[in-house]
Amino acid sequence: MPLPHQLELLSPARDADIGIEAVNHGADAVYIGGPGFGARASAGNALADIERLCRHAHRFDARIFVTLNTILRDDELEPARQLAWQLYEAGADALIIQDMGLLQLDLPPIQLHASTQTDIRTPEKARFLQDAGLSQIVLARELDLQEIAAIRDALGAATDPARCTLEFFIHGALCVAYSGQCYISHAHTGRSANRGDCSQACRLPYQVLDAQGRFVAHDAHVLSMKDNNQSFNLRPLIDAGVRSFKIEGRYKDMGYVKNITAHYRRLFDEILDERPELTRASSGRCTFTFTPDPNQNFNREFTDYFVNGRKDDIGAFDTPKNPGQPIGFVTRVGSDLFELMADDAALQLSNGDGLCYWDAQKELVGAQSNRVEDLGDGAWRVFPKDPMAQLHDLRQGTVINRNRSMDWARTLEKKSADRRIGVWLKLSETADGLQLCVTDEDGNAASAQTQLAHAAPKDEANNDAKLRESLAKLGETIFTPIDIVLDVPRPWFVPASVANALRRDAIAALEAARAAAWQRLPRAEPVQPPAPYPEDSLTYLANVFNHAARDFYAQHGVKVIDAAYESHEEEGEVSLMITKHCVRFSLSLCPKQAKGVIGVKGTVKAEPLQLVNGKEKLTLRFDCKPCEMHVVGKIKRGVMQQGAREAAEHALRFYRTRPAPAAFSD
Repeated sequence: MPLPHQLELLSPARDADIGIEAVNHGADAVYIGGPGFGARASAGNALADIERLCRHAHRFDARIFVTLNTILRDDELEPARQLAWQLYEAGADALIIQDMGLLQLDLPPIQLHASTQTDIRTPEKARFLQDAGLSQIVLARELDLQEIAAIRDALGAATDPARCTLEFFIHGALCVAYSGQCYISHAHTGRSANRGDCSQACRLPYQVLDAQGRFVAHDAHVLSMKDNNQSFNLRPLIDAGVRSFKIEGRYKDMGYVKNITAHYRRLFDEILDERPELTRASSGRCTFTFTPDPNQNFNREFTDYFVNGRKDDIGAFDTPKNPGQPIGFVTRVGSDLFELMADDAALQLSNGDGLCYWDAQKELVGAQSNRVEDLGDGAWRVFPKDPMAQLHDLRQGTVINRNRSMDWARTLEKKSADRRIGVWLKLSETADGLQLCVTDEDGNAASAQTQLAHAAPKDEANNDAKLRESLAKLGETIFTPIDIVLDVPRPWFVPASVANALRRDAIAALEAARAAAWQRLPRAEPVQPPAPYPEDSLTYLANVFNHAARDFYAQHGVKVIDAAYESHEEEGEVSLMITKHCVRFSLSLCPKQAKGVIGVKGTVKAEPLQLVNGKEKLTLRFDCKPCEMHVVGKIKRGVMQQGAREAAEHALRFYRTRPAPAAFSD
């Protein structure tokens, strides 16, 4: 958790190796899944790998946050508690949680952060989580700058080190639903997004029908969002109170994490150079062998979503794939090749580059190159991997995009960053030899001594330069010299072997001093008596899936507590998704967009729409006053039956009837 004057760049890691590279490319903190309960079913990591990542990160005072953010069955509470202790012992700095039942357990003294799945949209919810003992909370992606600032104010003065830190997503894929408020996957397939196994129904194409059954849109990905990119909003987000800036992507590959982390590291370093009252949350500066570029990674084009208010271009309705960037146009089509003219004569194509184009039906068609030939002056001949017959609508004039550059990918397969902590070195004379003192930019200091009889150098004119050169050789360490002082009263001849050994011993001692100075993040204490929850009743939307979570909310004044949707007590039609995205608005069908309509004031009401994908049907209902859309449907019978079998297998027990309010009164 950064202090109020610190900015934390928080990067994702699918595995420890990616996490290590995130740190090397400038991350102040990394979030990663442990062996279980991590809200990404196929992104778990062994405890030994978590420990390895922690050791590397802590060398730079970077932090490792481990996701423990699924909702838990009763039979999973004890394994989750044991895992929390194991992660603590492995060196993890914080646990990211969704299930409030964990707060009822005997957890280690590790800092707790609120997952995006806790759906933090209001100052009241944020203040409650702070009062309950959460030290860092990730706000809903849908908030604008004013709403973020209101939450900052509700948590106390921005200069209070004890306040809860605000975390916000600045890059990556966007869930169309408020996080934790989507149940379509579970209703249709039994795969719960709240338990890390979302089937991503939001990326499917749908027919959109109006109330009379007329087509509004055909095979449109109307629930698929563009990707988040807040590169141009970092300064206002800082001013609004955000201190931890999160990159999405625990499923993403090494190249993505390297590139996007480096991109934001550069942007934040520029801001820190402008604003001396702010500083980074970890140690060291990075240099890169490449120029970071978010467009080089998979993306569905970019949006800054709702940070600056509602916009009509946030959707990736045409395709959930990566359309890439335009690079040129087709000049000739042959039987087994096509030729193109590049927009930039300096463009370089490579064998294996991913190329694509939009066909006449506005479908994205892949045309990956198998082999390319440079014809000169920006002209290229492409022999595609697939037969030309499959590249329908490819004709002269067709614009060609590139969505994967092999040259770029190969660049990031190599070492691409160097992170170093600055040190001052001072060589002094002792009674029987020399001492080398090293002090790093964080104030840690160490020294090493060697016994050496004084000998005058033969080449006195160049002696000091050679000695400084020997002491400056920190290439195999995490340090870089800021300055080297030779604090000796007379010229010394120091053999290179002696200087090297002295330097190695001093640097090893400095690493040990840094390790000894490392401190765990403090665990926040919940306020007493327990703070009341902002509401006195909870529906299935609260995701209460075990007795411990139910008891937590009861202790905080909630009188009526419904079971989570995954408990299968909601058999009829309910809201399977709640979202700030509005299909009507994006299709220019919103009543408030009509001429002469000002505000809502209860007079504007949009008719429902229907989404159809094969046999799947969902209803869109619009709550125009808060500008929200509900995707309504019901759980499938097969999922209900599957749930009954799982409940019997795992001895799932939950309150099947609503408890009497008197049972929870003080």
